[in-house]
Amino acid sequence: MTVRKAGVIGIGTMGQGIAEMLAFKGLDVYLVDQSEDKLAAAIAQIELSLDKQIEKWALTQAEKKQVLNRLHPMKGIDELAGCEFVIETITEELEAKKAIFEELDRVCGPEVILASNTSTLSLTELASVTARPERVIGMHFVYPVTKNDLVEIVRGLQTSDATFERTKQFIEVVTNKKGVMVFESPGFVTTRLICLFINEALHVLEEGVASVEDIDSAMRIGYSFQYGPFEMADRFGLDSVLAALERMFREYGELKYRPSIVLKKMVRAGHLGVKTGIGFFKYDKDGDRT
Repeated sequence: MTVRKAGVIGIGTMGQGIAEMLAFKGLDVYLVDQSEDKLAAAIAQIELSLDKQIEKWALTQAEKKQVLNRLHPMKGIDELAGCEFVIETITEELEAKKAIFEELDRVCGPEVILASNTSTLSLTELASVTARPERVIGMHFVYPVTKNDLVEIVRGLQTSDATFERTKQFIEVVTNKKGVMVFESPGFVTTRLICLFINEALHVLEEGVASVEDIDSAMRIGYSFQYGPFEMADRFGLDSVLAALERMFREYGELKYRPSIVLKKMVRAGHLGVKTGIGFFKYDKDGDRT
């Protein structure tokens, strides 16, 4: 399968990771966001990520230049018509996503696959605003995109077998990641399980069983997690974790999904983790613990 052009809509943390990964794999990546300033800031962050890899001898200056040359900021969704895959990765707001899919359906030819990186929203509902719901699919990358080899491929009610097979081939052949098939369900597999893990750690903290540092150390050292639950939440964004838990609580109606009051307080205080420099831990501008 030859894919040369991909579109990415929404260049936040996940969008940046997806765009960087696709460009590194040799694709021309066409980027759309709300403003030129946001696009410029996102590309600057990707360049910073590449520089950090160069420092670790994981990348050369020539490879960095090639990756950056494959990133193409666009002025609007209309300019994504020539892409073979388009991945939407804006914030988890259903109406905003539906508006994007409605426009993509109008702009892109029938052979173009429209994917969403959503972690909790209904693919069937997103597809319902399009004339061709069979070509809408979920492509849920796991943070950090450039280092994590898993992608959840999420089928909506009307997603066709052909769309699934093309997407699976794209994930496994073009991006060289492992695709797992998931049927639509709030939180899918990874978000549902990891948010419960984080929420339970918050309850353990509330009960005074152990400190933030010790809970994280217990899971990192004892169970070989790359990050403990609190640093993991900081890196996902506490607002994103809260939003996912709240949506799953509404959808499933089970108390285990009800967000911890500590999480709500942190979000209200604006302590969102790496993106604000402070969450359960403090971080520098490169996202490293201080």
